[in-house]
Amino acid sequence: MTSPPKWYMPVTIIALIWNLLGCVAYLSDVMLTPEDVALMSPAQQSLYESRTIWSVSATALAVWCGAAGSLGLIMRQRWGKPLLIASLVGILIQDLGLFILTDAASQAGVVAYFLQGLVLLIAVGLVMLARTATSRGWIPKKATA
Repeated sequence: MTSPPKWYMPVTIIALIWNLLGCVAYLSDVMLTPEDVALMSPAQQSLYESRTIWSVSATALAVWCGAAGSLGLIMRQRWGKPLLIASLVGILIQDLGLFILTDAASQAGVVAYFLQGLVLLIAVGLVMLARTATSRGWIPKKATA
């Protein structure tokens, strides 16, 4: 196993923080009470109520696997890569619902496109980082005891 470059640990820690923020956002979303939803604008209420269970589940997959996968990168464990791939799949499923199968993205406006694009870009980058880390020996190819 080779030592990773100096930038590796700060990047993986930022990735974990980023994904933990996603977990907090997810929990804040699913813990909204009917009273909280009633305080939203009509457009926000419509957007919130148009979500499907599979899209919300895909979001859960994306954020929790992203956080665990980022932790795997920090710990230099090979199980981080499949979790980051699962996170990317969750984002793609979420985006399918947001941008293709429903009108939710147009209701949310241009900010939704920008933010989801950023989320997708970071997820792809993390999968590529895990792949590079494994191929360069920063993460062992075999489990360590």
